[in-house]
Amino acid sequence: MGFPDLRTPKTELDQRNRQLQQYLRQNHIDGAVVVQKADLFYFTGTIQDAHLYIPADSSPVLLVHKNIFRAREESKLEIIEPLDGLKRLPEQIMRFVKTTPRRLGLEFDVLPVRNYLTFQRLFEKVEWVDVSDAIRRIRAVKSPFEIDLMSKAAKLSDRLAASMPALLQEGMTEIELAGQIEAVARKLGHQGVVRMRLWGHEMFYGHLMAGPSAAVGSYLASPTGGTGIGPAVSQGPSRRPIQRHEPILLDYVFVFQGYLSDHTRIFTIGDLPDDLIIAHEAMEKVQAEIKTAAKPGIKAGDLYVMAMEMTNEMGYVDYFMGHDHQRVRFIGHGLGTELDEYPFLARGQEMVLEKGMTIALEPKLIFPGKGVVGVENTHVVEENGLRQLGQYPDAITTVAMKP
Repeated sequence: MGFPDLRTPKTELDQRNRQLQQYLRQNHIDGAVVVQKADLFYFTGTIQDAHLYIPADSSPVLLVHKNIFRAREESKLEIIEPLDGLKRLPEQIMRFVKTTPRRLGLEFDVLPVRNYLTFQRLFEKVEWVDVSDAIRRIRAVKSPFEIDLMSKAAKLSDRLAASMPALLQEGMTEIELAGQIEAVARKLGHQGVVRMRLWGHEMFYGHLMAGPSAAVGSYLASPTGGTGIGPAVSQGPSRRPIQRHEPILLDYVFVFQGYLSDHTRIFTIGDLPDDLIIAHEAMEKVQAEIKTAAKPGIKAGDLYVMAMEMTNEMGYVDYFMGHDHQRVRFIGHGLGTELDEYPFLARGQEMVLEKGMTIALEPKLIFPGKGVVGVENTHVVEENGLRQLGQYPDAITTVAMKP
C-alpha cells in the first residue's frame, strides 16, 4: 500500500494563480514576485527556497535555489527551474516572458527592506508595487479542498482536547502538561510549526495555562498570554503547579498538511466557582449569536460591535478579550495556512464576509487573579452564518479530583 499523495492538486494551483493574474491585469501590473513561505506554499504547493514569478499573461515560473529536486516532487507547477544565485533572477525571468516587465508586484507587508533594495538594484527600470493585500484577499476565501483540510485539522483538535482529562493531574506544572499534550499532537500528525504573518509574532503550539497564569498578558496579539518560562519567550505555559477548582485553558492550534484549526476549551479539576461557570456560559451565548449573524455581506467590524454590546449588557465588558490596557480589539480572525489571515473581526474593519472565508471565533473573559473562561472554534462562512468545523463540547470539562 502506497502513501497518499499530499501534493496540492494542479487544478487548485491553476485557479489560485489565475486569480492573482486577473488582479495584475486589472491593475496594469506586468507580474509579481512571491517569496514569503506561506504565499509560496499557496501558489506552488512547496516551501523550498525559491522565487515564484507570476506573469500577468503566461504560466507561473518557480525558480528554485534549494532544493530543486524536492520542489519538482512537491509542486505540480509546469515550469520549475534552478536559480543559480539571486543576481541571475532577472535573466531567468526573461527566459519565460514575452516583453520586459516595467511594473512588478511584491509582498510589501512581509518583505525585508534589504531584500526590497536588492530587487531595486537587480531590476533597475522596474516600478515595484505592493500586491500583499491582493494576495491576502485571494487567500481569505477557501476552496472546498482547503476547507476539507481544515475540517480534518479541526477533528484532530477535537482528539487533542479529548486527551486532556487522562493527562491532567493536580500538582503537575503547566509546562509539564503542555509537553504531554504536544507529544499527543505530534503523534496525531501536527506539523510542529504554526505560521504567523504579523512581523515579530511567533507561536509554538498555543497556550496552556491554569488559573491566574492564564490571565497574565503578553506581547502577543491575543486575549491570553501567560508568563512562559522566562523573558526570552514570555508567553504560554509556566512552571506553576496546576491546582484544583481553577480554569485550565487549552488554546492550541492544530496544523494538518499546512492548514490550521484554532481551538480553545476550558478544563478543571473539581468544580469551578459558580461565577466562572456562569461567565463561561455567557461566552457560549456570544458565540452562538455571532455565528448566526456572520453571513456573507456583513462587515467584519459590525460583528465586533455586536459582541461588545452583548458583553456590556451581560456586565462583562470590562473583562472581554482582555482587561484594562491589555484588551485586544477583536473577537476573531481569519486563518488558513497562517494564524492571522483575513478577515479580522475587529473594531473598524470594513471587510465584508464572503462565502468560503474561514474564521476562528474566540469570545473570552479574562479575570485577573482568577483565570480565563470562554471558547474558540474554527468556522467556515456559509449562506446561513458560520458552520463550526470541530465537535468537541464547548462546555467546561470537569475532571474528578483524586483522593
